[in-house]
Amino acid sequence: MVNFGAIRSPGEVIFGCGQRKALGLVAKRLGQRALVVTDQRLAADADFQAMVVDLKTSGLTVRIESGTLPDVPVRAAVLAADAAREFAADVVIGVGGGSCLDMAKCLALLLSHGGQPQDYYGELKVPGPILPVIAVPTTAGTGSEVTPVAVLSDDQRTLKVGISSPYLIPMVAICDPELTLTCPSTLTAIAGADALTHAIEAFTAARREVTPGLTQERVFIGKNALSDQFALTAISLLWQGLEAVCADGGNLAARSQVMQGATFAGLAFGVAGTAAAHAIQYPVGAVTHTAHGAGVACLMPWVMEWNRPVIGTELDQMAAVMNLADGAAVIPAVAALFARIGIPSTLTQLGLAEDQLDWVADQACGIERLIQNNPRPLERNNMRKLIEASYFGAAELMQDAKVA
Repeated sequence: MVNFGAIRSPGEVIFGCGQRKALGLVAKRLGQRALVVTDQRLAADADFQAMVVDLKTSGLTVRIESGTLPDVPVRAAVLAADAAREFAADVVIGVGGGSCLDMAKCLALLLSHGGQPQDYYGELKVPGPILPVIAVPTTAGTGSEVTPVAVLSDDQRTLKVGISSPYLIPMVAICDPELTLTCPSTLTAIAGADALTHAIEAFTAARREVTPGLTQERVFIGKNALSDQFALTAISLLWQGLEAVCADGGNLAARSQVMQGATFAGLAFGVAGTAAAHAIQYPVGAVTHTAHGAGVACLMPWVMEWNRPVIGTELDQMAAVMNLADGAAVIPAVAALFARIGIPSTLTQLGLAEDQLDWVADQACGIERLIQNNPRPLERNNMRKLIEASYFGAAELMQDAKVA
């Protein structure tokens, strides 16, 4: 094992039931004028309204931006930033699921540095610190409350786009499991499966050559000693809690396990990165209009099967925290869990058409940041075989694949 690691995280992570009530105390340390970003449904929620009252009681002037849409359309972010500019916020608070948190990050960026979101696509394009962001997640999945990423949808592009920079990491994350109690079972399953996929891909990511500049030249640096600890803990927590919370949404102990697991998974992949399951999902999601979490979780067992020859040690370590007999049991166990909570098991079930397989392979191979992070190389021919296997549900289609 290479004794090298890195973790990038918020300055403060506050976790626990009832901790949303600390929001006013936290916010007044960071600013006096709070732009609170959420969506239309949450804006009418009693817990959200109580947090707004808390902010005002703590002496902050508040403006609410409740127009967040799923997948954060670029145009919507620009319009919201323009509308909020005159308010002169000095702190931005995101309350909601991943899209609300990503919208908060994007608005903090645009209000700090101007320009358009397109100016910052990719890695390390943000020129400096942004307005302090407080992230208050109400779902347990994306880990956006602790990651250096904001994902947007651009109608000029087929695939989603991302802005990746350590400057986007929220200043404070307040993770209160009670805020997830009203999350519907289907969304709970998809979000939790997304989190487990984040943890697995971070834990099995490629290990890069260590240089003094690695952490400064890349946002995502691959598998490392510190991210591994968060990833394994996330896998353990999600394995214990995810099925239980899907069966009983009122199980607060399981809600707590899954939310903590999602946050730990975010800390892991926020520095290690994700890999092939995410690369394939982006084009699949673009043409099937299916949920990101459902897509990456559908693909995860197939990608793990492709990677099996080079992740034996990691599978054994995962088996230990999952209380499985050995590493050979991990992939079928993950696939079975996903099936039990309603995640599609093949790309056919996601609605992908067979005549789109070549296009998906081409697009996935083009996302080099993710493909290069995969532990087993995936050139075009093998990518096509992996996608075909996950389409037909036939792992044997990958067996004759050769790696140069």
